[in-house]
Amino acid sequence: MIRPDYAGGSIANLMRTLADACGAGGLPQPPLAPRYRLETKTLARARNLVLFVVDGLGARLLADYGSGALRAHAGATLTSVFPSTTAAAIPTFMTGLPPAQHALTGWHMWLDELQAVTAILPLTPRTGKPFAETPAQLTAKLFDHRPLYAAMHRPAWVISPREIAFSPFNAFHSHGADTLAYADLDGLMQTLAGLVRVPGRKFVYAYWPLLDSVAHRFGTDSKEARATLAAFCTAFDALQAELAGSDTTLLVTADHGFIDSPERRIVQLDEHPELAALLARPLCGEQRVAWCYLKPGAGDDFRHYVASRLAESADAVPCAQLLADGWFGPGPAHPRLASRIGDYALVMRDNWTIKDWLPGERRHTLIGVHGGVSADEMEVPLVALHC
Repeated sequence: MIRPDYAGGSIANLMRTLADACGAGGLPQPPLAPRYRLETKTLARARNLVLFVVDGLGARLLADYGSGALRAHAGATLTSVFPSTTAAAIPTFMTGLPPAQHALTGWHMWLDELQAVTAILPLTPRTGKPFAETPAQLTAKLFDHRPLYAAMHRPAWVISPREIAFSPFNAFHSHGADTLAYADLDGLMQTLAGLVRVPGRKFVYAYWPLLDSVAHRFGTDSKEARATLAAFCTAFDALQAELAGSDTTLLVTADHGFIDSPERRIVQLDEHPELAALLARPLCGEQRVAWCYLKPGAGDDFRHYVASRLAESADAVPCAQLLADGWFGPGPAHPRLASRIGDYALVMRDNWTIKDWLPGERRHTLIGVHGGVSADEMEVPLVALHC
């Protein structure tokens, strides 16, 4: 089990360092530890500060299949946050806050405010009719944290895929920055290079999701994932050459890594009706760390069932223990955090996952998965170079 290194070695600490360099202080976690050799004063002097987040680019994946400048400068490693998933990590990149304070805890979340299990990134219910609230009403009801950009002492830009650039979730978390949308990898690199050439000091957050999508579908070691990473490495080399002499500090990292989970390693909840009968709500969170909301008085039976029937594949960990042990980062904890993680977490072992299905859901299988606490999921690279 790899715990997030909120003391100085996580993506949250990277964001504290960048926030300090841009004049947006006040974050609860310390800056990066000295071993990373990223000093606030040095970063602050760069005309352009660019943070490139490559969704799903784990440290192991880059070490095994990366090339060019990205691979050559990939000596340092950070941890993700907990859980190691986009829904928890991207808000940390865009607000600087650890999950303890932004309280976004996985792809599917039970939200008391809506009385529904919700896919938090698209802001849609897991099943049933769309929410009656408008997008603006939803974000106002669910989010009370602040993005970093408005507090920065330099203009900020967010570069995102056009499919999500102006979604309600992205629009909220990009507040205070100008947003640019792109269509493909070439468009991303052209947009970034053009923006860097604009006169003046600036901070740029650029996000590329394709590697994550391909790894989910085909697996982390598939030829498709390797080809997708190779294309990015080639494009990154060209970008570095184009930015030469621009006084740009370019940082590349990821929200999480990946493991592969074959079908034989999936715990299907409908094959465990006794366990399902103890749950008051559908499973939430991720397939690698599932938030379990129990019926009143079901705690002893739940622990016994997991220990006796799922001992090979899962550990039942009280969510209150995860909070007390600091898995979500430094507090004070958001007042809604406890309600968004339930009573117990099923923390899956090795490469096991757990999945439930609700009526009307289209069944599918993900080969590549993340969210858990293995090294391959938790450890992400930190590439730093100056152009």
